[in-house]
Amino acid sequence: MDILYAQIQADLRSNDALRQTNALLQALQHCAAGRDVSVLAKSAVEEIVASPASAVCKKLAFGLIRATRLTADLWEIVCTGIRTDFDFPDPDVTAAAVSILASIPSYRLGKLISDCNKEISNCFDSPSDNLRLSITETLGCILARDDLVTLCENNVNLLDRVSLWWTRIGQNMLDRADSVSKVAFESVGRLFKEFDSKRMSRLAGDKLVDSENSLAIRSNWVSSMVDFVWKKRNALMARSLVLPVENFRVTVFPLVYAVKAVASGAVEVIRKLSKSSRGANNVVDSGNAERFVGVSDVVTHLVPFLESSLDPALIFEVGINMLSLADVPGGKPEWAAASIIAILTLWDRQEYSSARESIVRAVVTNLHLLDLHMQVSLFKRLLLMVRNLRAESDRMHALACICRTALCVDLFAKESVRRGQKPLAGTDIASLFEDVRIKEDLHSVTTKSLFREELVASLVESCFQLSLPLPEQKNSGTESRVIGALAYGTGYGALNWTEPALEVVEVCRPCVKWDCDGRIYAIDCYLKLLVRLCHIYDTRGGVKKLKDGASQDQILNETRLQNLQRELVKDLREVKNPRICARLIWAIGEHIDLEGLDPLLADDPEDPLNIIVSNIHKVLFNIDSSATTANRLQDVQAVLLCSQQLGSRHARAGQLLIKEVEEFRSNSLADSVNKHQCRLILQRIKYATNHPESRWAGVSETRGDYPFSHHKLTVQFYEASAAQDRKLEGLVHKAILELWRPDPSELTLLLTKGIDSTFLKVPPSALTLTGSSDPCYVEAYHLTDASDGRITLHLKVLNLTELELNRVDIRVGLSGALYYMDGSSQAVRQLRNLVSQDPVLCSVTSGVSHFERCALWVQVLYYPFYGSGVAGDYEGDYAEDDPQIMRQKRSLRPELGEPVILRCQPYKIPLTELLLPHKISPVEYFRLWPSLPAIVEYTGAYTYEGSGFTATAAQQYGASPFLSGLKSLSSKPFHRVCSHILRTVAGFQLCFAAKTWHGGFVGMMIFGASEVSRNVDLGDETTTMMCKFVVRASDASITKEIGSDLQGWLDDLTDGGVEYMPEDEVKEASVERLRISMERIALLKAAQPPPKPPKPDDVEEEEEGEEEEEEEEEGEGDEKKKKKKKKKEKENGEEEGKEKGPTTLSKLTPEEVEHRALQAAVLQEWHMLCKARSTKVN
Repeated sequence: MDILYAQIQADLRSNDALRQTNALLQALQHCAAGRDVSVLAKSAVEEIVASPASAVCKKLAFGLIRATRLTADLWEIVCTGIRTDFDFPDPDVTAAAVSILASIPSYRLGKLISDCNKEISNCFDSPSDNLRLSITETLGCILARDDLVTLCENNVNLLDRVSLWWTRIGQNMLDRADSVSKVAFESVGRLFKEFDSKRMSRLAGDKLVDSENSLAIRSNWVSSMVDFVWKKRNALMARSLVLPVENFRVTVFPLVYAVKAVASGAVEVIRKLSKSSRGANNVVDSGNAERFVGVSDVVTHLVPFLESSLDPALIFEVGINMLSLADVPGGKPEWAAASIIAILTLWDRQEYSSARESIVRAVVTNLHLLDLHMQVSLFKRLLLMVRNLRAESDRMHALACICRTALCVDLFAKESVRRGQKPLAGTDIASLFEDVRIKEDLHSVTTKSLFREELVASLVESCFQLSLPLPEQKNSGTESRVIGALAYGTGYGALNWTEPALEVVEVCRPCVKWDCDGRIYAIDCYLKLLVRLCHIYDTRGGVKKLKDGASQDQILNETRLQNLQRELVKDLREVKNPRICARLIWAIGEHIDLEGLDPLLADDPEDPLNIIVSNIHKVLFNIDSSATTANRLQDVQAVLLCSQQLGSRHARAGQLLIKEVEEFRSNSLADSVNKHQCRLILQRIKYATNHPESRWAGVSETRGDYPFSHHKLTVQFYEASAAQDRKLEGLVHKAILELWRPDPSELTLLLTKGIDSTFLKVPPSALTLTGSSDPCYVEAYHLTDASDGRITLHLKVLNLTELELNRVDIRVGLSGALYYMDGSSQAVRQLRNLVSQDPVLCSVTSGVSHFERCALWVQVLYYPFYGSGVAGDYEGDYAEDDPQIMRQKRSLRPELGEPVILRCQPYKIPLTELLLPHKISPVEYFRLWPSLPAIVEYTGAYTYEGSGFTATAAQQYGASPFLSGLKSLSSKPFHRVCSHILRTVAGFQLCFAAKTWHGGFVGMMIFGASEVSRNVDLGDETTTMMCKFVVRASDASITKEIGSDLQGWLDDLTDGGVEYMPEDEVKEASVERLRISMERIALLKAAQPPPKPPKPDDVEEEEEGEEEEEEEEEGEGDEKKKKKKKKKEKENGEEEGKEKGPTTLSKLTPEEVEHRALQAAVLQEWHMLCKARSTKVN
């Protein structure tokens, strides 16, 4: 290999263009084979880039440079070579030099562009097509990027130059050469795309904090290009038609974007952002008529390509862009129809089969632009297409769009009929299921595909979204039409959404009979919607009469619901999944109209009540093993509560159920808790039967609650089916929320809220890395980008000496999980000519591979003797000298001299920076908490200023009487699981949830005593406060990393406010405290008469009462919760199989009891908050 490389290097040094070309081609082959060619790249830089050579050699050398890593010194040589080549007589050589500009590192680019701005401007006027092409293409790539915008922000002259260059690129769209015109269109399209998405900036690795100025600069460029395209639209359309047809595709987007921006008024907002006073004066305001004509012209220009084109990519590009034009004010459904039909023709094209996801996405996202006939005719075809999509997220998004549009069409058509228009066939929800294959899927008991579950779940979740208030529309976009149609459909009454929902529950009824290998999410969704509708229409009271004030629609809907309930009762016998049987009994039992049953059919086995009772028997006495492993406990509970409801409402039901419950009570299947419960239920049913006049005591109102979703369980089941259910639920929820309640884009936020939006972040505070007497002062701050997994370190270097330092090198090494994108072990930034006291900025970006402590290690090398040896740059004319002598002279580099090395202190990245807040409800959190495998516990302490007076003053004015050391937690990337801290007199509990950048879950609980709970002495000025931290994580590597340096973790969490306390110190302190309290208790006991012994049943409640005195308003709810907890504890006690027989005494330690009571109170608080929120919404 060495011999080969030596041969290539010798060829590069030769003066023969052919040998050099061959050598470079060989080097590129080695590079493509994955070998390290950095040695050859160095030779190529020194022998070809920095010396005169042919255009082909230059291009190949630049290709080799792009494929390898160069040191900072070599980049300097490249930049010098580029500057020289700008003056080269052959324009092809200049074109090659221009093309490498896009690959120059951003820290070196600004200076190069500033130095060569005249030469760059001259390239636009060159007679050579090749050079104009190269400059247009390269600047089109660079000028849209973030790093250049930031350079312009700090340099006004550069800003003027770049703005001028954009104008020149725009004019090049009308260039005489086809190739130049094509890349100019591409460049302008790139600028527009970058304004919305910032994709290229991300690829280039620049993730900067957007400031007002950078946004204004980019807006200024965009608005000026939009104005240019709008004014010259006819010439640009004519020019694009003359281009070769394969290049026509790139001309579509810039034209459509600019015309749409003007027609929809978006350009006005962009102008506001750009804050340009000059631009506002010379902009011609086009009237509505002119805007509409402009849009129509562009559509007329594009339409022929939809029908006659053979290139699928062109059809797709034109179709997508025409769809966006159909959405502007005055847009026509025919435009959308033509585009969608053309895009759908691509479905069967073999060469476009890999892009089926994008075809479906394009069609479903724009369904609402079509007229109703077209939407209805598309539904069936779309469902079959969606069914065949491979990617889950695309399938879910498409289903969510189709379900929303179907509900929209249904509402719209019904409202139109109400207003006296002719009904349109096929607009009801049932039409979605008309296709034979989908109908078969729905009605068959088993099937291999998940599609039917996804469809039913999406439909039901869409109905729930429809029942919520519609989101406000700030700006007109694709969404405004959908929301308009929904508002039109639901405008008459708040309950108009129930009509399509009623159709959904009728059509999807067969789902209760499905056998989905244990998966039940879709059926759960269905039953939840059914219960909600029965609750709203109050089916328990029978069908309302006209004389009671019911409308015809209401009577019709209630009758349909009653019939549906009867059908579902018959379906009970065919339910395949034992879990669903209990849930269906609950859904029907709470809401069925028992008074409306025919008393003459009491002995008929087909009577609904008899069917329900026989199924209750089946659930109670089910000893099937699968039901035991699943959730027999919960099923029995549900059925017993249901029998209590039914029995207390109706005499005949009471008689039948008394028999069932008594039989179950005496059976060995019932444990002691069930027996107690049966006794209570029997007493209630008998009381209600014997005292019909005061029956309310045993009857609870219907609540419309469906208490079976997995969020409400205190245990997480680990079957494969439950995991699939949770995955499906996550996918459906994500797709539905993205569609119905989308997060606005960064740009939308800025346009609606203006510059004061939170999107413009405040740059973080900097950290000094050098000592006070060092000759260079270095400070640094970092920015994180979790989406791309990157951390950027921004350095500010200040020369504190009296001398001008000609060269300073900044080296940045890494430790921990950091790595450089290019694989090098350290980054080097070379700074030239540092004037005394003049700050110079530079930055380094690195990736993060996993959750681990990491640091950046900065070294400053400065060369006080740099350049003192030989004369500097050689300024000769190439033509006069022999190239060999020329090359020797150039190779005489000025001496660097000995560097002085300053080692700075390491810049540590806080561990908390690698976390993201994870939103989660308290119920879900407490359910997940015990199942997290990795755990680390430790104690921290902080001192706070406290006297009795300040503590009471804090309470009086609403400040928190504790947590003064944990204040900084609010700014850390954790999600507070409860909206406020759970406070008790004895202490508090805080729950936090976060995810690491790489998906691991981290939960943290903090327990502590309240600062005012002890007797605070007025003379006691400072007090030590202890907090217990418990961190649990989904992966042991996370807790290992946290546990390896607990003090460091505490410093990251609390900004140095809390100090880690070793366990032995904690134990000593607690023993001391216990001794003091025991002495006090002994004194009290000596002074008091002996108390009466408490009853055994009440022991636990008293214990809990002592452990935690809740705030008054939470007291009642908690008592119920504690009773529920007590039941569970009783069960636990019995299942351990003790010989003594049943007992109700708790075996829990006081700590466990307190923890559970705190949990119960957190949940109670969460429910209160939810209630408060729902009342506000209503």
